[in-house]
Amino acid sequence: MKLKILIGGILLASIGFLGVSRVNKVESPDRDKPNIVLIVADDMGYGDLSCYGAAQGLTPNIDVLASKGVKYTHFYAPTPYCAPARASILTGKQPLHHGLLENPAPDAGIDEPGLAPEEVTLAEHLVPHGYRSAIIGKWHLGHQEQFFPRNQGFDHYYGILYSNDMRPVQIWENETVVQPVVDQRYITQDYTDQAIDFINQNQEQPFFLYLAHAMPHKPLAASPKFYTPDTPDDLYQDVIRELDHHVGRLLKHIDDQGLRDNTIIIFMSDNGPWFGGSTGNLKGMKATNWEGGIRIPFIIDYPEGPAGQTVDQPAWIPDILPTVADLAGLEIDDQQLDGRSIIPQIEGKEQIDRLIPSIHNDRVITVRKGDWKLFVDQPTHFNLPKDWVDPRAPDGKTIIAQKEQSRPAAYPGLRPDEQAKKGALFHLTNDPEEREDLSAQYPEVVQALTAELQQFLNPNQP
Repeated sequence: MKLKILIGGILLASIGFLGVSRVNKVESPDRDKPNIVLIVADDMGYGDLSCYGAAQGLTPNIDVLASKGVKYTHFYAPTPYCAPARASILTGKQPLHHGLLENPAPDAGIDEPGLAPEEVTLAEHLVPHGYRSAIIGKWHLGHQEQFFPRNQGFDHYYGILYSNDMRPVQIWENETVVQPVVDQRYITQDYTDQAIDFINQNQEQPFFLYLAHAMPHKPLAASPKFYTPDTPDDLYQDVIRELDHHVGRLLKHIDDQGLRDNTIIIFMSDNGPWFGGSTGNLKGMKATNWEGGIRIPFIIDYPEGPAGQTVDQPAWIPDILPTVADLAGLEIDDQQLDGRSIIPQIEGKEQIDRLIPSIHNDRVITVRKGDWKLFVDQPTHFNLPKDWVDPRAPDGKTIIAQKEQSRPAAYPGLRPDEQAKKGALFHLTNDPEEREDLSAQYPEVVQALTAELQQFLNPNQP
């Protein structure tokens, strides 16, 4: 996996070895190893899928995936925004441990953050076992060259290096801009076409496909086949229907190629929804640490796994890497990870009762354990005025999408009480909307969760 990057007419090979030096020599491909297809929707809400409570018939293909696999009802992002959560997907670590705490944004001059090159990604764990790997879509783990996907174990990249509303909106292929202007009405189809091409070219060996869709992150965009201009204010639903259609295309292709029985398939979101989406009546939205900002849809289907099962126990994004490693039979040092395999939990062999924190920048805001959720820091709020104008709205030149976009009036969940305080305690089984603060009635729970958080943050202290 020697990567050569053309800079100023000079071929430099050294950058490509940043990830390679940490992994073993590539073995001959082991075709018995399962393929891995990880589909991540951007800013999809907990209630955006029919199998999670949206209108019936909106997402038939994803619903079928849930019926054939396992659906989690309490799956969590470690942050209510993009980059740190995506870094946790690939590293199995929570943000305070992998170090990427904010979103890189070229149009805001936030250029330095990125996933540290010394962090070992899921793709790099797979390299020694002969896997071919690609990420199609959103990267958002750094748009400077040292952070590029092919320096983190991936063989191929195609997509936008950050969010699809950050200028310049460009599609890169490996280290080259191939679309300096992107018509986002066709981006879901384009990414799916690229994913199918990758499968066609690599199905003779085990492969890892990370398909990171742009939708339904703003700006919302749908192709003419799915856009319904005669019914205004439903662009979000148009986008979800198109996304589901192309997920169905990809799954059908996997079936048609005879790969389904040896493929791990995950469908998920990275955090809660933006305006226009649905949290399924949970409180808050993206950028907040209320349930609506951090509880996400998560579906996994794996060879010989249970069908049509629902798991109501909590799990979170750092569990993905050790879970995939478990299913693929990889030996990894999970002592350095914050996640753990959820396969014993799914198969009823173990109930995992552990602390799950949520973070905002460098602060732990909440902890979840069992039925309880404690705000160990001040709750975050995100209430824009109804007349707010998005500076990153479609302009037809640099950001090409439908002019029709969701506005702050289309709040995706229950609006948080601005007066909610640090130390608030909620019993999520009885009160999923986080309405009743029980901290005064259960001070011993507050004390126990606070102490356990300190142990979690400082595991080496007695």
